[in-house]
Amino acid sequence: MNASKPYFTDSVADMIREAIAEAGGNEVFVTGVLNRDGTVCEARVAARGHATAVPVIESAVSQAEVLIHNHPSGRLEPSDADLQIASRVSEGGLGFYIVNNDLTRVYVVVEPVLLRERIPVETGEIDVLLGEDGPLSESNQNYEPRETQIALSRNIASAFNASLIGVFEAGTGVGKSYAYLIPAALWAIRNDDRVVVSTATINLQQQLMDKDIPTVRKIVGTDFKAVLMKGRQNYLCRRRFAEAMQERDLFEDETAELEAIGKWAETTADGSRSDLSFMPKETVWSRICSESDACMGVRCAFHENCFVMRVRKEAASASLIVVNHHLLFADLEARMAGVGYDDTAVLPPFHHIVFDEAHAIEDAATSFFSEYFTRFKVLKQISILYRVRRGSVGGHIIALERLSDSAAQVQHALAFINEIRDSYAALEEAALRLLGPEGSYRLSDASFGLAAPVLECMATLRKAIAGFAGTVREVLEGIPEDAQNDPVVWESKFALRRLEFVGTLCLNFTEWSERRESVFWIERLRQRDGTLYPRFVQTPLSIAPMMRDGVFEPFSTVICTSATLRIGQRFDYWLHRVGLDLVEESRFTSGIHDSPFPYRGNVLLTLPTDAPLPEEAGYQAWVQTAVVSLLQSSGGHALVLFTSYESLRSACTLARESLSPLGLTILKQGDDDRSRLLDTFRNDESSVLFATDSFWEGVDAPGDALLHVIITKLPFRVPSDPVHAARAEAIEKSGANAFMELSLPEAVMRFRQGFGRLMRRKTDRGVVTVLDRRILAKKYGKIFLESLPETRQCFEPLRDVLPTVERFLYN
Repeated sequence: MNASKPYFTDSVADMIREAIAEAGGNEVFVTGVLNRDGTVCEARVAARGHATAVPVIESAVSQAEVLIHNHPSGRLEPSDADLQIASRVSEGGLGFYIVNNDLTRVYVVVEPVLLRERIPVETGEIDVLLGEDGPLSESNQNYEPRETQIALSRNIASAFNASLIGVFEAGTGVGKSYAYLIPAALWAIRNDDRVVVSTATINLQQQLMDKDIPTVRKIVGTDFKAVLMKGRQNYLCRRRFAEAMQERDLFEDETAELEAIGKWAETTADGSRSDLSFMPKETVWSRICSESDACMGVRCAFHENCFVMRVRKEAASASLIVVNHHLLFADLEARMAGVGYDDTAVLPPFHHIVFDEAHAIEDAATSFFSEYFTRFKVLKQISILYRVRRGSVGGHIIALERLSDSAAQVQHALAFINEIRDSYAALEEAALRLLGPEGSYRLSDASFGLAAPVLECMATLRKAIAGFAGTVREVLEGIPEDAQNDPVVWESKFALRRLEFVGTLCLNFTEWSERRESVFWIERLRQRDGTLYPRFVQTPLSIAPMMRDGVFEPFSTVICTSATLRIGQRFDYWLHRVGLDLVEESRFTSGIHDSPFPYRGNVLLTLPTDAPLPEEAGYQAWVQTAVVSLLQSSGGHALVLFTSYESLRSACTLARESLSPLGLTILKQGDDDRSRLLDTFRNDESSVLFATDSFWEGVDAPGDALLHVIITKLPFRVPSDPVHAARAEAIEKSGANAFMELSLPEAVMRFRQGFGRLMRRKTDRGVVTVLDRRILAKKYGKIFLESLPETRQCFEPLRDVLPTVERFLYN
């Protein structure tokens, strides 16, 4: 027993006493941070309990150096539960203290390991590195000092130093990549630490690895290690490839492709699909790529030459790791599921994240944490286990029959396969009837009665899958121990788990009313041959709690940056959507760093005042003819953005009929792979690209390739979108206005992304034309206009807009 004075600063001791008093003298769980003398100098209350117990919050533990709780009885001897927790956290160097309610006595169960003092990144250092006479100016002959870049980088350095969550909007041209890479690299190098940089697009990852990070190495004067990590499915699995080659006689149409991949595998540096000189069929790649569930780890005969293990080994010694948002969420999912934050999950352990393109976090997390199944997912797993092709019987279940003492169960399993197929066919039929002409359906209090036949079919499918899984597991249990590591056993278990997960989703659908944290919906999709089929999806209603618990609370530093994070001068909308409004204010900092580009002189914003409103008759026909006229005025060089593929298709058809004879190349989203389409657009400077969805962002075509962006309609989400409708409904139930809280700010951020396609370099100039008159006719329209930088404007009838566009571009 010791006096508290050596263990806590006075302010921390006072804070803990006050927290205990506010909890009525009950147990309180507190996390502490130590100064260089080993005294607790910072503390945060993580949980409150009753007279004899308090919960330990794992997400709070990851940032602590010592865990503290009180025993109201005054008896400070640790309980068995205390000892168990203390033993576990001590492996990470954490201390464990028990105190009485007034902190006059401390029982030190485990002494904390004093960490090496963190070396901050001095903000003055940023000024030198990015300033006029610094190494950046020496390495770049086109260097111009950017005060906004220096200010942003200083703010990010301060966030690393103080373990803060930083939200920074950085307009196009600020140079945000260098602004975060320099302090991130300096922090990692000096503190022997690791920083993960997460982006939304492949293009930005390639820019970081090929251009920006090599330059940053020169700027900071240190050859630090940076590694690009991709999801497992991007890498070839040598074991699965060898198995596919053994079965190639069953898939003669795939033999040539497999043999070409085999030659490539002998010379490839990283085994990544992007390293192939051709794009393999999805059916081929899915049979030979790495899968986490099917990985045999050290038991695998190919473990020493495994491409995934190779890149993981490289990442373990890296200062910077570059990933996409999807892979980062895969890592966070594993950590939240029990791996913790101090061990390797998908990525090596890390405590600092930079989210670039942070505006995409909600969509990326929503996509990742959504679960779905279709006929193809179900039939793929069944075909892994049993298939008949060209009169030959194949599949792992045949091999299991030879290995198992319970082979008699195989025939029962085959009977269940027929049940699964029949029940799934019935489910598809019921779902397509339910969808009708709408194309999508969401389970809700108002509509669930219509889904009764679908839910009944799901229950039947789940029962068939459970019967099949139980029978195959009996076969697996009959396999001798020395054969359990046979690859076919692992692959069978993997396929079985995937099938059982479909059964779990079916159960979740039938229990939808008890799972209000999720949206359950069905959509109708179309195969290339025109055949319709349903997709069944479970999506989180909100990602905010997950982001708070899995990202913002456990990590020391989280930097979020993008060119579009605010509405007006406030970040409120984005903060709420990603859960940052749930985080303590003391850990949060933000800043707005405007673009240095000369928008006022180089950009003309036009809006035809005689345009019909979107809900009025003739709007689509007017848009189609207006687009053709506008493209003639600019001579092509244009990106035409739509919110509907149907609208895009009809407008593109007319444009091709009218403009192709004039020598203009008209490109349409969907006609080719996205990257090839963009390459063609950039290289053919007078071409026009008609696009929607993802092309509102990520298009970078500087110079004369893009002189005119035409936004045909304000990018409001379709009200019938199931996830959007569910989120809007939840907002209305809370008493708020869903249009003002969700639909409008979401559209404004999307609108800013579309506008931002034009100016990619300081010398760029051009026109942005908006064909949606609601900007002027509706009260909310001014919010869209106020979200843009100051430009020249021409709000006149179309006949006056057309010559103005031509004069601005060519006179």
